[in-house]
Amino acid sequence: MDSGNAAWMLMAAAMVFLMTPAVAFFYGGMVRAKAVLNMLMMSTVAIAVTGIIWTLWGWSISYAGKDVGGIFGDPVTGFLLKDTVTAKDGVFTSVDLKNASYPHTIDIAFQVAFAMICVALISGALAERIKVSTWMIFVALWVTLDYAPMAHMVWNHGLLSADGAISNAIGAPAHDFAGGTVIHINAAVAALVIVLIIGRRIGFKKEPMRPHNVPMVMLGAFLLWFGWFGFNAGSAFAANGTAGYSWVSTTIAASAATLGWLFTEKIRSGHYTAMGAASGMIAGLVAITPAADVVSPLWAIVMGMVAGVVCCFACGLKFRFNYDDSLDVVGIHGVGGVLGTLMVGLFGAGTGLLAGGDYKQLLVQFLVALIAVIYAAVVTGIIAFVLEKAVGWRVSDKEEIAGVDQSDQGESAYEFALSAN
Repeated sequence: MDSGNAAWMLMAAAMVFLMTPAVAFFYGGMVRAKAVLNMLMMSTVAIAVTGIIWTLWGWSISYAGKDVGGIFGDPVTGFLLKDTVTAKDGVFTSVDLKNASYPHTIDIAFQVAFAMICVALISGALAERIKVSTWMIFVALWVTLDYAPMAHMVWNHGLLSADGAISNAIGAPAHDFAGGTVIHINAAVAALVIVLIIGRRIGFKKEPMRPHNVPMVMLGAFLLWFGWFGFNAGSAFAANGTAGYSWVSTTIAASAATLGWLFTEKIRSGHYTAMGAASGMIAGLVAITPAADVVSPLWAIVMGMVAGVVCCFACGLKFRFNYDDSLDVVGIHGVGGVLGTLMVGLFGAGTGLLAGGDYKQLLVQFLVALIAVIYAAVVTGIIAFVLEKAVGWRVSDKEEIAGVDQSDQGESAYEFALSAN
């Protein structure tokens, strides 16, 4: 055991956990004042429900259970963390793995925080119109049937991993350092599928739906950037040079993407906006996630700039194709995640088409991304459709117009009272 690695990974887990409250603020500021509490509640539910599911069987399906077809681990082997936690002299501690550099329980902490942020990302597409009760059921089902198997496939020697069947067939190891497929593509595809099932907000494209609190959005974005250091640098699983460089490349890409988005906005509208800055930095963070350990500083700049420009344009697609992705989960996380995953195949040191001269890395990245899209779409579609028919996703039209905070939470974020004088 190495106390330095253990300390770093505990810190990284805490930083990744902070990302879900950061998402709550990021999304909460973007919605109208009548729906901000509902938005915050969805991140709260993402944390609470995922924490229970992960303890019961999510950890087992992802990492602890015996492999089933390269798709998932069995939910029994690690049920209630029985493979990981043990009592010694009346005190619970970790069942340590042979040759591990830090206690096994820290892996649980780190990975459950990833699961929490992933499912919370989906909520941004559904803003201002869904019931928290349905969202609770969805989180439990989706973490069980989608997220946990996807994590197993990519990060636990499964179908989409570096040593999985696809990589072996092509002769190049798939690379997803910190979640381009597992987190961002997965969440964005799920968000799009649900949006298509539940429909658009009342007034979509007909009335302004402006953010009610832009400083709150900026606070959330900066907290996300901070948490992303745990997200990416923590994925080195040690306090080492890879962690240090991942911190650096993460900052490079986010900085370039922020500028790319702002320059694009300036050309299109004549303004550098705070909302654009917040969105740009997230686009860069998303794009670098799968590649933070394998791209040079130059290519990190290129990746960030490309993500900032492309995602800025991609966020307008919802108006062209008439789907109501309320807070641009598809435009930022979906497009950014696909770009980052594919650009590993272009810019990955020694393996990418432009940085290594071989097409195989690009091909395997494309296939892994494609399969992740298909899996997420099918599983989420089934879950979302069943919930729509069984319990319904949306509040009534009257409740939506009045504000989902009042109808679903029975509260208001802000109390506006007229003076007696």
